[in-house]
Amino acid sequence: MHTAAMEHSNVENVEAISFDLDDTLIRYERSPGELLRVCFSHLDLEPIFSVEEYYARYDEFAETCDSMAELRSECFATLAAENGYERQLGKDVAAVFDDERDQSNVTLLPSAARLLDELAREYRLAIVTNGTRDAQQRKIEAVSLDRWVEAIVIAGHETPPKPAPEPFTRAVTSLDATVATTVHVGDSLATDIGGATAAGLDSIWVSESTDTRGYDPTVQVQSLDDLRPLLG
Repeated sequence: MHTAAMEHSNVENVEAISFDLDDTLIRYERSPGELLRVCFSHLDLEPIFSVEEYYARYDEFAETCDSMAELRSECFATLAAENGYERQLGKDVAAVFDDERDQSNVTLLPSAARLLDELAREYRLAIVTNGTRDAQQRKIEAVSLDRWVEAIVIAGHETPPKPAPEPFTRAVTSLDATVATTVHVGDSLATDIGGATAAGLDSIWVSESTDTRGYDPTVQVQSLDDLRPLLG
């Protein structure tokens, strides 16, 4: 793996780029962890599960649930039960979370708009994201990503979720590109780097961490600001 900030390596022969969505291009104005604390406080509960537990089970429930509300209700109920509480408590937390969460209350990460403006002039761009269709589509619309991207793959419904290779190959096909000339950019080693590698794509890992945990991104950058010079 090359660390771009140190070696200034280029990813060559690129004609198309796919991006992860959450925490790669956008972020919530209020994080899920903040909202969970609000929910527990509102219901006068000690935390009955952690946000890390929610993250760990998200993709599992995204495969079987048709909406974000259903996903959180089933996931939170399961987490509550696994931690020794009544399932209904988890559903109560999910109901408050739904009242507090506005899926359109997201913002582009710093420099994302400028980067996408530049890249869209030279490359075909796509989004490959895990999640429920309603939630991910609202986020995409909230920041008008269709200004820049030509294809959107919401994995977990149209295809198996990342890290399965299918979401990546579908994006490549939608962009009329090839695996050899497409690179995927994401912040998750397991879903983004693992999935892109399985699909045969080069990958760019956006993270300040030095622990690759056995995965092998083609290149690592610390932020989106470091991405543009890589593409030559």
